[in-house]
Amino acid sequence: MSIIIKPIITEKVTKQSEISNRFGFVVDKKANKVQIKKAVEATYGVTIVAINTMNVRPDRSTKYTKSGLISGKTNAYKKAIVQVQEGETIDFYNNI
Repeated sequence: MSIIIKPIITEKVTKQSEISNRFGFVVDKKANKVQIKKAVEATYGVTIVAINTMNVRPDRSTKYTKSGLISGKTNAYKKAIVQVQEGETIDFYNNI
């Protein structure tokens, strides 16, 4: 079971990484903070100071088309925001 699914690379998370050494990851829904900490430290070789996790709910949408009403939803996932120790950084592009 892989705990870290993929890194989150958005404008908001990139800004947080530059200002306060915080990086975002999509993680397994059943993983807890201790498992996430061990996985990130083992994968990237950094020291973790703090972890915040959140469950992102699915977004539902309805579209009116020629063929009728179409409804759909996005997938739910768990997001982890990890703060690394001052002076350390995670380079996503070299570790992919």
